[in-house]
Amino acid sequence: MRYTHFKSADVDVSQMAVGTWAIGGKRYGDVDEKESIEAIRAMLEGGVNLIDTAPGYGVGHSEEVVGKAIKGLDRSKLFIATKFGISATTMKAQKTGDGSLRDSSYESVLYECEQSLRRMGTDYIDFYLMHWPDYDTPVEETASALNHLKEQGKIRFVGLSNVTEELITEFQKYTEVNAVQLAFSMVVRKDRPLMEWVHEKGIDTMTYGSLGAGILTGAFRTPPQFAENDYRNSFYPFFKDPEFSQVMKVLEVMDRISAETGKPLAQIAINWSNSKDFVSTCLCGVRNVAEAKENCATFDWDLTPEQVRMLDEAIEKNLEFDGSAEKYKR
Repeated sequence: MRYTHFKSADVDVSQMAVGTWAIGGKRYGDVDEKESIEAIRAMLEGGVNLIDTAPGYGVGHSEEVVGKAIKGLDRSKLFIATKFGISATTMKAQKTGDGSLRDSSYESVLYECEQSLRRMGTDYIDFYLMHWPDYDTPVEETASALNHLKEQGKIRFVGLSNVTEELITEFQKYTEVNAVQLAFSMVVRKDRPLMEWVHEKGIDTMTYGSLGAGILTGAFRTPPQFAENDYRNSFYPFFKDPEFSQVMKVLEVMDRISAETGKPLAQIAINWSNSKDFVSTCLCGVRNVAEAKENCATFDWDLTPEQVRMLDEAIEKNLEFDGSAEKYKR
């Protein structure tokens, strides 16, 4: 495993992290909890030291699974990232019954933190991230809650997810921002300029969707038919044509590199992401031990500069979309 020194947090984080959206077990296909726990532990045994979760993944279920996976392990050797501000776990959702409302108010941030600590069975959270912006709550109020949690020792570092340059800059007026989490992969590149800006500002990046919800593993060679309410139908634009066929053109190049190197497509995709200096760590979801071991083996080798160039050219030539759910053109 390789590690990135997170500058402002002053900690060394593995260049791949465990992503746990799918193991929340809601609207993301079939998931076996026992296999999920074993997969997380296999990632940790492979040198991964960061687990990313959120109460929004299965209304707290993902955090509960993470808690079971880390039980009995040396907590001081692990970094846990979780989030606040969306889903049925917020104070606003508790009061209204509407789990779609965002809530990063002072009261809700403190409340959600307590619930996350309880679900995971831990005394502190390493990286506490605002999951999505809440434009109804002043930034100063949210930052005040985060600063209070830091003073209490319940969180160590502050992070922001799915945000803009303007919002990051506003948060920095009131608290130190240690990490920013954004979607990034071969098929989701809409936030690359923001990630480069974040990197230049000395803030580390966590990228999610590193395997394009599985499309970059080669698991889908024909357009899949997910359940009607599956997140992959709405959050990602590339599981239906014409975008799906465009991605298959990129996979043709990945297949050639796989034949040359003897490495699976998932490792090629992770390797490509980590070839970018603005990526500090990439989140990768795993459902079983085999996937975990395969992902960790990514760091036994590197793509050559020529192979990276081939992939970059294939992306530029074939993908007429940037990966945003809105499907706007570049």
